[in-house]
Amino acid sequence: MADQPEHRRADYRHFQPITTRWHDNDLYGHVNNVVYYSYFDSAVNAYLIERGGLDIHNGEVVGFVVSSSCDYFASIAFPDQIEVGLRVGRLGNSSVQYELAIFKRGDDEASAAGRIVHVFVERATNRPTPIPGRLRAALEGLAS
Repeated sequence: MADQPEHRRADYRHFQPITTRWHDNDLYGHVNNVVYYSYFDSAVNAYLIERGGLDIHNGEVVGFVVSSSCDYFASIAFPDQIEVGLRVGRLGNSSVQYELAIFKRGDDEASAAGRIVHVFVERATNRPTPIPGRLRAALEGLAS
């Protein structure tokens, strides 16, 4: 698509390796479009847990996805090895917009690119809350 911006590897701050699975492919022989969202979610949450100290099981704060989108540029299929590029496009008081791209291992241009918006909430009340310090610091490290 000529009107789509380029998404290059150098544009992203962190990369999460993902192994495609046999059942990710659809009847057309490529990874089904909805699976890309699980790759995005896995990359974001791995980063939040490993770098930001997010406790997904017992923490007082959790992140809820409130918006997401994805644009597709080239097919991927099992057994492709991929990496999800991650950066932060906007960081608010209680929300963050992640910008993500999926790259086949070794490729400089993305096969797909998308975004996810998380709102951080208190687990007990489901009400928005400021992003905790360690988590905020990890997200600031991804700011573009």
